[in-house]
Amino acid sequence: MEIIFIWLFLWNHKTLYRSIFMKRKLFTFIPLALLTITAVLIALSFFFKIIPDNVMFAARWITALSFVLYALRKKSLTTWILYSIVLGALLGHDFPDLAKSLHPLSQGFIKLVKTIVGPILFATLVYGIAGHSDLKQVGRMAWKSLAYFYFASTVALFIGLLAINITQAGKGIDMSHVPEMELPSKDSALSASDAAELKGLPENVHWIHQTTSFFRDAFPENIVKSIHENKVLQIVVFAVIFGIGLAQVNEKKRKPLVDFVDSLAETMFKYTHIVMYFAPFGVGSAMAYTVGHMGIDILKNLGMLLMTLYGALTIFLLCVLLPIALYLKVPIRKFISAIEEPVSIAFATTSSDAALPLVMTNMEKFGVPRKIVSFVVPTGYSFNLDGTTLYLSLASIFVAQAAGMDLSIGQQLLICLTLMITSKGVAAVPRASLIILIATADQFGLPLFVIAAILGIDELMDMARTSVNVIGNCLASVVIAKWEGEFDQEKALAYTND
Repeated sequence: MEIIFIWLFLWNHKTLYRSIFMKRKLFTFIPLALLTITAVLIALSFFFKIIPDNVMFAARWITALSFVLYALRKKSLTTWILYSIVLGALLGHDFPDLAKSLHPLSQGFIKLVKTIVGPILFATLVYGIAGHSDLKQVGRMAWKSLAYFYFASTVALFIGLLAINITQAGKGIDMSHVPEMELPSKDSALSASDAAELKGLPENVHWIHQTTSFFRDAFPENIVKSIHENKVLQIVVFAVIFGIGLAQVNEKKRKPLVDFVDSLAETMFKYTHIVMYFAPFGVGSAMAYTVGHMGIDILKNLGMLLMTLYGALTIFLLCVLLPIALYLKVPIRKFISAIEEPVSIAFATTSSDAALPLVMTNMEKFGVPRKIVSFVVPTGYSFNLDGTTLYLSLASIFVAQAAGMDLSIGQQLLICLTLMITSKGVAAVPRASLIILIATADQFGLPLFVIAAILGIDELMDMARTSVNVIGNCLASVVIAKWEGEFDQEKALAYTND
């Protein structure tokens, strides 16, 4: 009798259950349930050591594979990128040798993305300047952008300085247990000719030479070479000057070139859309290689530094960038939706270059005019390095603390101001900030061997600082668009992530 009653109940409610399946509730419930169980097992294993390793291994992979169905149903590139990051981390943890063998796949993806950078920067900048022929606006955008960039970078610098002085993460570290690692030479940040010139100059004028060298290196020697080497600032300088020159040509001769660069820009945006379908494979393999190559043991010694950096970056996002966005009435949820894909790519690949094409595409869809996006974002890649600036100020003082050196506030400020100058232009290159840190540490007499400790977790820190660099530049384009009175609020509110 009970069986008949249950059968009748299920039959009468079949529409309800069909509705649940149609709404894909099951594909969400099962992964979340397995994730909860796995989290409980991890907690029990961590605190009581009662869960066998093979059980933990099975729980991790069953949970991870259960999300495949959810990702398939979701049909979202963002979902697949985030899933590939998690899957790559698991692969690196459980199968490190296999994970390391996937490194060429991530390198191939980054190479493919880098083919976009030069053409898209050139086309969008030239069209933005020559297509509107408003040279006064270009000048306005230049000084407004630089003013905002230096405001944000300075605040980031002081947050990093404050955070490391509060946590004192470098004090008490036993450096004898830190593995010896090969460090890049500080001279690798200099050309051979610059290194020779600096040897013949007194140390008190080295900073002047380095500053003027930065401006010299902003000018391209050969635009094809600059595009080949992804010298973002050189491409920007060439495109701006080319665009200004084209704007001064009469309409009849200007129009064919303007139409060409407009078509080139549109083509490169479509090209970007196609390339991004490879992102889950490239991003997942990058994460797998990172975890497989690095492991997690080093975090036991340097966890405090890592938490300090992530905490300081979080404070910068919540206490600086978020209030700016709220003051300007930027739709926060839509903005997050617009940046989540490029930030995910930047986080996994530790390269701002890899996220640049998607940043420009999404910001334009978000309501920032193309002429502003194409000027502000590439310029920000050299001047608006919020995450990198914060990291360098924090890491340099950490080196001094770990070595037992007690620096005065004045000495710390001098180091940080030097870093603000020397750090320009490093955002696009993975871990290039490590070379800047080595060069600065040597200049101020800080022990280089301590930096070997940071190298162990530099990849994890690079993920965070590169992501903040990308977020900061995305918001910067919105800020300048608002400042110019050209931000399309309705387009931002209607933004959807295709």
